[in-house]
Order: sequence, then structure tokens, then C-alpha cells
Amino acid sequence: MPRLAILRFSHEGNTFNPIVTGRAAFERCEWRKGGTARETYRGSRTEMGAAVDFLDAHPDWRGEFLRCAGAPPGGPVSDLLINEVTGEATVDLAGGGWDGVYISLHGAMLGEARKTPDLDMLRAVRGAIGPTCKLAASFDLHANMAWEIGSIVDIAVGYKTYPHVDTYETAEKALGLLARAVAGEIRPFVTIERTGLVLLSHNMRTETGPMAEIEALARELENRHGLYDVSPFGGFTYGDSSNAGASVAVTAERTNTEAPGVARSVCIEIVRRRKGFLPDMPAADSAVRAIVQNPPGGLTAIVEPADNPMSGGIGDTPALFRALIEARPEVPSLFAFFCDPPLLDLARAAGEGGELDTGLGGRLTDIYGPPVQARLRVVRLTDGRFVNNGPMWRGMTVDLGGSALFELVDNPMVRVIVTGACISPNDHAYFQLHGVDLADVRILAAKAKNHFRAAFGPVCARIVDVDTPGPATADLTSLPFKHVTRDMLPPWPGMDGRDGAG
Repeated sequence: MPRLAILRFSHEGNTFNPIVTGRAAFERCEWRKGGTARETYRGSRTEMGAAVDFLDAHPDWRGEFLRCAGAPPGGPVSDLLINEVTGEATVDLAGGGWDGVYISLHGAMLGEARKTPDLDMLRAVRGAIGPTCKLAASFDLHANMAWEIGSIVDIAVGYKTYPHVDTYETAEKALGLLARAVAGEIRPFVTIERTGLVLLSHNMRTETGPMAEIEALARELENRHGLYDVSPFGGFTYGDSSNAGASVAVTAERTNTEAPGVARSVCIEIVRRRKGFLPDMPAADSAVRAIVQNPPGGLTAIVEPADNPMSGGIGDTPALFRALIEARPEVPSLFAFFCDPPLLDLARAAGEGGELDTGLGGRLTDIYGPPVQARLRVVRLTDGRFVNNGPMWRGMTVDLGGSALFELVDNPMVRVIVTGACISPNDHAYFQLHGVDLADVRILAAKAKNHFRAAFGPVCARIVDVDTPGPATADLTSLPFKHVTRDMLPPWPGMDGRDGAG
């Protein structure tokens, strides 16, 4: 009976977010082990849900869920926590007689001082299980892949969609290859090539545009050359490390000599399309003013990528909210959201129907603008918990750390959601929790980016990305990178069009 160990340690770290991500953030989201993990993930369309289904479909395998930890993107993870989780994995794996190990990583985790936690974890795992145990890893499409990963794992599979609606399928593929490797049917290896470019992800959606072309090319080359997997990685823009940037991982049979060339050729095509990844966004004030002056017939979403929590935003920048209230909309409008635990406490004290004067945004820092002063009425208080019912992470419980829905006293057409945790409004259940029917809303201003489109693209008449100051700004030259060199960042002076790959 083959023995399989299953682990997860997933986080995407924004160097420019000043809030250290500690254990509490993981415990609020994913911090599970053993039978509890197996039953919690059962039925979810996630990587760990796929692992549960794999074991159910393979009763001849003996599987064990070791530490499974995941938290929403944010600031760097506490080095102490990284040491704790890595150490726990090492102890649990050592001497276990494992035939295979599957680990779910993001690929863009950062520590306070440690800049390669994903690589460090893989090294620790390999050291614990020895050289002959088969090791499969899955990664987010926005992983910053280290070269060395190819020499550690037997199988590497990345998400192929953005928004990420294929997390389940990614793990399913990795586990299927792992099973074949354990059975001796295949002898896989991984090769990784890097582009040397840091890309913005605003135009990285995979239904159309440059990344759609890259993914189509990867599938064509995968089939043509008999490769097990070709995974292009867009990289995570705001993770300042020596591994930052777009890359390609290829998993192939050890006798396949085409794999390195395929990885290089896909990298070249990414470089050729680099200008296609550059966004063209209007300023928030002008975009909001134009929308308010010409009220939409359906739902218009105005999204603010610069403070998108899924890019490591802080849920605190005030520019989009300021633009919305200054435009004084006369149609039902909703702002989602600010992360402000102290304000949430005041709302609980005031109770539903109570009023309070406060500042919104600019609580953590005024570098992105001062707070917006407003008098608010508490409309609804919630415990902040819901279960995703959309295409991303369906079946997973989300904990906002409590939340409140407010309306502006001087313009009740404008409502605001405030939460205790910094989590993107990317699922319909988020709004259902607050008693909001989006069919009655005409303007939805959201701290979000592309993941938002998975659930809300079908119900929005328009989605407009706007430019604001924030920790995930599109102006990368304004950010104090230390490990990423200027020539890696857009707009890449001297490069033009789709030419000059190399």
C-alpha cells in the first residue's frame, strides 16, 4: 500500500505591505491537519479538495494530511511562523517511509528576512524524505519560481487560469502524475527557465490577451513534444526577491530532450508580448465622475487594483472612496471595502441604526492619502463568516473577522462595507452576508482586480479598472525595490512592440 503525505503552505507576500502576516491570519483561513483537514476540504474545488478525492478514488493508497496552512495575500510572513511550519513538516516527514509527497505552495511567499521560503520548504521536505521518494508540487500562476526548484521536485504543475478557477484541476494533475511516478510508469523531471522580466498582472487574464496566447502555446508544445506539463508563471509583481519575474516550468520524462528548449521558447514568447501586459487605466476621480454623470443602466464595477488584497493590498487606501463620495452619486452605490477593526468595534457599540463620525481609509498610513471624514449610520452587523459559492475556492469558509454595512448620513445612496480582516470581495456570498442584492446596485466600487471578474464578470454591464496610489500600484518605478533591478521593471526603456525577444 503506497504511502502519501499531503502538505500545504501557501501565501503571496507583498514586500510593500507593512503588516507582517502572522499565525492568526493562517488560523482564520487555513490551519488544519490530519482528519480535520481531510473532512474540512472534502467537496471543495481546491487543491486540497482534489487531494481528498484522490485518496477516495485510490483506496489502495494510505494518505495522511500533514500541516495545511494558507492565508490571503498580505505583508511578509513572520519568520518565526515559517520556521515553525517548515520544522513541523520536517519532523512529520522524517522516517515516515513515504512513497510520495504532494505539497501545495503559492511560490511567492516572503518572510521578514527570509526571501525564499517556498524553496526553503522544498529543500526541507526533500531532506526529510530522501532522494528516492517522489515529490510533486503545485504552484499559483503568479509564483516567482526559483531555478533550484527543478533540482528538488519530480513534478511541478502551475495554475493555467487567471482568475484561478482551476486550482482543483492543478492538484488533480499533479497527483495523477505522482501516482504514475510512484508506480514506476514514468520517471519525471522538472526544468525551469526564467524571463528576467517582472510583469504587471492587470492584463494577465487567461480568457484573452497575451497570457491567453502563452497558455495556448504551452498546451500546443506540451502535446507536440509529449511533455507531462508546461506551466507558464506570470510571477508576482510585488514580491521583491531574487526570484521575482515570469518563468516557465516543464515536467517531462527524463529521456525527453525537448523540455529545456520548450521552456526557453515559451519564455521568449512571454518577452515578445511584454508590452501587452501593460495596463492603461484612467485616474479614479475622472473615471468615477464620468460614471456618476452618466448613470449606468446595469451594474458598473469600479475596481481598485492598487489596494487589491489579493495583490497584498492593505484595505486602507482612500482615493477611490474619496472620488466616489465627491462625485455624489444619485443611484444606489456600494463601496467594498475598508479593513478597520477599531471602526468595527465602534459600530458594534453603536448598534444597528446608530450613527458615528469617523475617518475612512488612511488609518495605517497617510502615504496614500488622508482619511475621508464622514458621518455613518450602521445598517447591518455580521459575524463576517460565509462559504464561497462562486467559481473560485467554492465550498471554502471565509472569515472576515466580523463586518458592518454602513450608509452615509448625508447621502444614503452610498453604502460602505467595513471588515475586521483584509479579504477581497470576490464572491457573491460576500455581499449576500451583508444583505446586499447586487441587482439593486448601480455602482460597485471594490478593492479588487482580476479574481473579481470570475464571479462578477457575468453580472456587470461594465468593469472599469482605475489608477490610485497604493501598495500594489501599476507604477513600479515608485516602489523601493532592493532585489529587483530597474531593467527588469516596465516600461523597459529601449524595448518596443512585440520585438526584440531575448
